[in-house]
Amino acid sequence: MVYVLRSPLKLQETVNAASVFLNTLTPKFYVALTGTSSLISGLILIFEWWYFRKYGTSFIEQVSVSHLRPLLGGVENSSSVGLFSSVNGDTEPRTNVAECKVWRNPLNLFRGAEYSRYTWVTGKEPLTYYDMNLSAQDHQTFFLGDTQQLRPEDSVMQKAWRERNPQARIRAAYQAIELNRECAAAYVLLAEEEATTITEAERLFKQALKSGRKLSHCHTYIATGKDTNLVVYIKRRLAMCARKLGRIKEAVKMMRDLMKEFPLLGMLNIHENLLEALLELQAYADVQAVLAKYDDISLPKSATICYTSALLKARAVSDKFSPEAASRRGLSTAEMNAVEAIHRAVEFNPHVPKYLLEMKSLILPPEHILKRGDSEAVAYAFFHLQHWKRAEGALNLLHCTWEGTFRIIPYPLEKGHLFYPYPGCTETADRELLPSFHEVSVYPKKELPFFILFTAGLCSFCAMLAMLTHQFPELMGVFVKAEPLRSCPVPA
Repeated sequence: MVYVLRSPLKLQETVNAASVFLNTLTPKFYVALTGTSSLISGLILIFEWWYFRKYGTSFIEQVSVSHLRPLLGGVENSSSVGLFSSVNGDTEPRTNVAECKVWRNPLNLFRGAEYSRYTWVTGKEPLTYYDMNLSAQDHQTFFLGDTQQLRPEDSVMQKAWRERNPQARIRAAYQAIELNRECAAAYVLLAEEEATTITEAERLFKQALKSGRKLSHCHTYIATGKDTNLVVYIKRRLAMCARKLGRIKEAVKMMRDLMKEFPLLGMLNIHENLLEALLELQAYADVQAVLAKYDDISLPKSATICYTSALLKARAVSDKFSPEAASRRGLSTAEMNAVEAIHRAVEFNPHVPKYLLEMKSLILPPEHILKRGDSEAVAYAFFHLQHWKRAEGALNLLHCTWEGTFRIIPYPLEKGHLFYPYPGCTETADRELLPSFHEVSVYPKKELPFFILFTAGLCSFCAMLAMLTHQFPELMGVFVKAEPLRSCPVPA
């Protein structure tokens, strides 16, 4: 009998000891205890909220999944660790990021003539280290020769692309030119990073093209190898220089010739450069012809393809479109086609409309983009906003119809409507590609994690206890001392 009652008797002794200890505490102790608890939980709440705003996840939840679950025998989610891959196929490990394919921005700006100007004026860096590192990998892959043993100037340029300091890269380019006056890759680097104007960049690219052609005549193997990629890159950048300098027809001709000469290099997305130049010329029939070739179900889509198609259909009806009249008489066939094209474009990339409607401020586009992500939306709107403004009423039609897309897409987003379900990795990838001063657009909007709500409730509860203890110290002291006795009755 004594053995059976041993545990209740020990419990009673513990309760009595706790009661004696609580009776010796003063009300000031409870005020200090609740106040400290409220302060600590408030600091945790602030940190959790900051971490959620910056990284899109809860710190406590991330630590629990990454470290505690394996210790408890759980299986780590396969999406918590992934790989970023660039267009050149190289991969780089990144923690807590699902696998996302990062593409070279077809319309990326010039570092020396455009990105550097922004830095000089604002003091902010428009490019992230991750974005520039991807560019360095691309350049090494595209521009190094096919020889088993690198030429001396190629070895210097290989190191030059890896340099983090721009001045070190420029010095290495001059060193490569000293080794070989016909080193085309060195002139490309100088055109991209040292030239402070588009005119100067164009001059250096022409010198690079001249050197590349000389090498191709001297070495037959180069014409079919990676130096061909270098020539294609140079011709494309020359076309972009012509476009920026106002010689748009010349740029269009250069792009068409490039696409005809190298039809197998579709992954470079030269047609997106062509579409933008044709829109600047307002050659809408030619734009439609390019879309007919590339807006195919079997080809990968992009924001440029989807939104340009929507712009052409919206342009046909937007000048006479009125939401009030449409609500009374219904949509015509042409208006319905335009609305469906807008819904299709918004489903592919839901971040673009806020930039086109100037609900969010634009920044300089990155050198790499993530399709369907905020980085692609920034890049598209940066170059195409002027074309939407030029089409009378197109932005008004977009404003009236784009939000209707979200009523069509299934929720939760387990399956898409016209495209695959929206990927969940875009937010983290875009944070790597876009500068820290830019507020990344997130879709779908994430609900607050449980631990933020929990810490908010805990902070509020502790603050309320601290206030009550401060206002009614005697009453709260009596309540605390009496509570253990009520919750643990003496066993019979």
